[in-house]
Amino acid sequence: MKLSYIGFRSKPRPESSCRWAIMPEDLLREVLMKVEASESEWPMRRSVVACAGVCRSWRNVLIKEIVRLPEVSGVLTFPISVKQPGPRDSFIRCFIKRSFRKGSGSGLAHSYNLYLSLSQALAENGKFLLGARKSRHATLTEYIISLNADDMSKRSCAYIGKLKSNYLMTKFSVYDALPFHTGAKMTRSRFTRLIGSKQVLPCVPSGSYPVAHISFETSRRRMHCVMDTISPSAIKPGGVAPTQTEFRQSSIDTPPSLPNSTNDIFSGPLCSQRDGQLILKIKSPIWNEQLQSWCLNFNGRVTIASVVNFQLVASAEGGGITPEHEEVILQFGKVDKDVFTMDYRYPISAFQAFAICLSRFYPWCC
Repeated sequence: MKLSYIGFRSKPRPESSCRWAIMPEDLLREVLMKVEASESEWPMRRSVVACAGVCRSWRNVLIKEIVRLPEVSGVLTFPISVKQPGPRDSFIRCFIKRSFRKGSGSGLAHSYNLYLSLSQALAENGKFLLGARKSRHATLTEYIISLNADDMSKRSCAYIGKLKSNYLMTKFSVYDALPFHTGAKMTRSRFTRLIGSKQVLPCVPSGSYPVAHISFETSRRRMHCVMDTISPSAIKPGGVAPTQTEFRQSSIDTPPSLPNSTNDIFSGPLCSQRDGQLILKIKSPIWNEQLQSWCLNFNGRVTIASVVNFQLVASAEGGGITPEHEEVILQFGKVDKDVFTMDYRYPISAFQAFAICLSRFYPWCC
């Protein structure tokens, strides 16, 4: 199960059945701090994950007190890390592998796996983070995003969101399985109408909540991305983006229960209509006299010229930074026939970055 390296094969044992739960709190905290400090990179960080699986008290100390957010540490540890913003001063380097398999119909089914880079190589020695599967319907295209590459069902506990497009694949919407604020509007579907019935397990997410919208021109050379849940102030000094702290609607991390409010599952201010929404746009290329072409500097992370290559920066239209101070928030590029690098940073998460990159895949150019 590809989820196991960054999650848990089973839930932590209850306190009553775990003899390690009686360890004095001060001693427990000191031991766990030493484990965390000694295992700073993968694959050694599996020791930290193993400690979190001992019992609930160990896990609470690790998650709430010791293991730092990716924003600070630049390291992904637990499943919830893929929903948390990346570091402010550096990229989290990842890569995407595309594969094709025979679908249920006459065509091919496209699958995409996101890996965390563990070496300086562009697309080698990676740890699985997220998987997505593309399905084509009569009027739209949909990508199901899951923590388990072998389980792409919306009824699965590993399901965390989806990407949906119109028929022409010029407009996309990113949906999260968890509401991002108490007033979030859930989209209705046949699946969400089953919630509450005996056919659906209580740990299944209760709906789909829009968190981003992506639009392209017909030529797809211009890209416009609106982040519904992130305020433009998040990219400014001292700005804060909402950070999800746990899966409350899934049994991946916690028992199957639904929160009465989202104040305890998110930290940081949530985007409101008054604050506006962060808008991302493709960075304008610079003319290279030597190559006699328009180029972008990917710092060696892209090796093949392709129209799918892009870098996203904050747009001044959404109250972001000025053009002369543009900083790349997400970059994506081709390095092999079916391999692409993806680097992201604050204020977006791995889930959001992966969904945005999936919108760049279209059959007639890549």
